[in-house]
Amino acid sequence: MGDMGDLSLRLSRTRRNALKMGGIVATAVVAALASSKGVIAAPGGIPGPPPGRPGRGPPIKCMLKGAAIATATGRRQIEELAIGDIVPTMYGGMRPIEWIGRYVLKRIDRSKAWPKSVQPIQIVRSAIAADIPERDLFLSSEHALLVDGVLVTVGSLVNDVTIKRFEAGESDELEYFHLKVEGHDVIYAEGVAVETMAMADESFDNFNEYLSLYGEPYEAARCAPLLSCTGGARELRSRARSALAPWIERRQEVDRIRDRLEDRALSERLELA
Repeated sequence: MGDMGDLSLRLSRTRRNALKMGGIVATAVVAALASSKGVIAAPGGIPGPPPGRPGRGPPIKCMLKGAAIATATGRRQIEELAIGDIVPTMYGGMRPIEWIGRYVLKRIDRSKAWPKSVQPIQIVRSAIAADIPERDLFLSSEHALLVDGVLVTVGSLVNDVTIKRFEAGESDELEYFHLKVEGHDVIYAEGVAVETMAMADESFDNFNEYLSLYGEPYEAARCAPLLSCTGGARELRSRARSALAPWIERRQEVDRIRDRLEDRALSERLELA
């Protein structure tokens, strides 16, 4: 029975990934035909990239306003933190916050959905493990979690059950934050191990503050290997590897981590049904 159950699980995973592949292709077609002009505005309601930062989009690694961060004095929402506050880190022990990057996106046409590129990823309670996160956590797609000793972008782990895109339909503003400590490290947001900022850049609204405090930024060495399969082509290849796995095992580590969390999500959903 164990072998049959395992085979059933693997075949279910194949069907699931085949459907995901179809969805990726369909999304790419729709994106090629549709225009998102007028949806995003910089602070002040000015369409397009913020003034002085031509062609730059939002920071790709941020946490949405409201995320509870573990600090030396207890959990505090990220927007309430300040430079100098002490946070526990995985590799460097207790470290002070050096800087807090902030970025605000405003929607100027409510009839249009937020573009997929800026939609937060919602990690629902217990999606990673029991009570991890302790409550729903919202991150930008390219923000990385530490899972099994490696950093994995949360957009690579989307399963549409416990890790999914959050359309933020009622919100006309998305406010993102990112924390910098010395070097590159891992902190805890809603109990989830998430990366800190590796390098400040001009995408942040308050980048001038960083320049005045520290001068030109530099990129810190990563505290762990970074894995990602976001982006249409990479995601399609990743899903194909998982779909073929019962017959040809070519999955990479990021595929296995996503499949494990996805299997867990579907198993728990069946138990609750």
